[in-house]
Order: sequence, then C-alpha cells, then structure tokens
Amino acid sequence: MGNGLLAIGAGIAVLTGIGAGISMGIATGKSVEAVARQPEAAGSIRSTMMLGLVLAESTAIYGFVIALMIMFLL
Repeated sequence: MGNGLLAIGAGIAVLTGIGAGISMGIATGKSVEAVARQPEAAGSIRSTMMLGLVLAESTAIYGFVIALMIMFLL
C-alpha cells in the first residue's frame, strides 16, 4: 500500500513539467510576435525570453528532483 502511494506522489510531482512546458510555449510564441513587430529589439527580447525560459524550466527540474526523492529516499 505504501509503495503505491509513493508512486502516485512521484507521478504528481512530475506533472510540474506540464506547467513548465505550457509557460515556455507561451513565452516563446510571444517573443516571436515581439520580434516580428520590432526586429531591431531582437537581442533584448531574446535575452529576456531566455531568462524566463530558464526560470520556467527550473520549476520542472525541481518537480523531477522531488519525484526522484520520493521514489528512492522515502
């Protein structure tokens, strides 16, 4: 019984990747729109987008680490 609940908890922790993927897709789409409207600001837009993507990806990585901790340490 306990191992099954741990597996369910790990699966829920991995679901943080869904939010990260959605947010990264939205950010990339909006940055492409911004570059299309204002091509001369492409460098600034790109660097800001990359910072946002890194922060969004860190959420997914944290969820993955928590899932691994649940599976192997508890």
